[in-house]
Amino acid sequence: MNMRYGKLLGIFGSLLGLGFLVSGCQTAASTTNANASQQQNHTTSVSSTGHQQLVLYSAQGYDSAMAQAFEKATGIQVKLDDNSTGTIVAKLEAEKSNPHWDVAWFDGAATMQALANQGMLLEGWKPSDYDNYTSLGKSLVPSSDAYFPGGVTAAAAIAVNTKLVSPSEYPTDWSSLLKPYWKNEIAMNDPAISGPTFPFVAGILQLMGKQQGEAFFTRLKANGLKIFPTNGVTLQALEKGQVKAIMIQDSALVAAKEKGAPIQIIYPSSGVFTLPDVLGIDKNAPDMAAAKKFVEFVLSHQGQQVMLNPQNGGGDSYFNPIIQGESPNPARQQNGIHWVRVNPVQAANQENQIQEWFHDNITE
Repeated sequence: MNMRYGKLLGIFGSLLGLGFLVSGCQTAASTTNANASQQQNHTTSVSSTGHQQLVLYSAQGYDSAMAQAFEKATGIQVKLDDNSTGTIVAKLEAEKSNPHWDVAWFDGAATMQALANQGMLLEGWKPSDYDNYTSLGKSLVPSSDAYFPGGVTAAAAIAVNTKLVSPSEYPTDWSSLLKPYWKNEIAMNDPAISGPTFPFVAGILQLMGKQQGEAFFTRLKANGLKIFPTNGVTLQALEKGQVKAIMIQDSALVAAKEKGAPIQIIYPSSGVFTLPDVLGIDKNAPDMAAAKKFVEFVLSHQGQQVMLNPQNGGGDSYFNPIIQGESPNPARQQNGIHWVRVNPVQAANQENQIQEWFHDNITE
């Protein structure tokens, strides 16, 4: 779930409005063992003597470790293409009539829903461990069973610089940031560049209603809202005191706090918006049996432990588990969060309109 997202290029046209997409550097495939150090934008092949092979397109920080663990447990060879979400989805589109992949895994239900809308995903199948989902987990599975969440983060939470803001001034809800105290002291990412920021914007419009949601962002802009490209830049602005508060994906905030950043994370009382990592199976998967086994492995206790280890996933490992019996990394708050499920169908259908409005009225 850490954001390996690059600059969006042509999202409104070439990718047909797929949600949460960003482009990444195209790389040549290389063949290495999955226990080698993971690098961004590469293709890894896990060696095996097994006859089956799983082709996995993934944008997750722990995917290399997961490939290694899955092969060890099952003997099924894994060919891993680790890349940005935008690059992966572009490849899925290019292979639509002749797919070479079995499972796709990235953040963003609306993005996966858009693939489902095109009839690209297996539907009507449930993993054998489906009943291990929590109620939140089950709520993130579409009625078509076209994809399954592995965990969830908040598309945005609020973080304040504790060196600049006293506890008495901590915001309690999104609307708190409209107070004069926060004039010129707030920042967020650009939803046209940052993957998790679009579901945050879509979530606000869903929670407040379109008119009130647009009014909220308009008032934030009037209160001096600053727009930065991505998590790293926005976090840097907070740590350096350029702003006192930011609104970005909560797993990035937890990771920064673990590294010693002087921040306090606040989950607004009206709710934060779900950003699940999701797994989809190609309806014409070359190795359907291996694909189904992999999804079940990710949802198993063994798979979840791979995901939850920061040594495997870095910042991606600071997610909220949605499998019964699993606990989050101790650094992450789990209780007291009001989750608001972003409707993936609605978000996918309205993305072009929302992105255009935000760019023209807030970013500009």
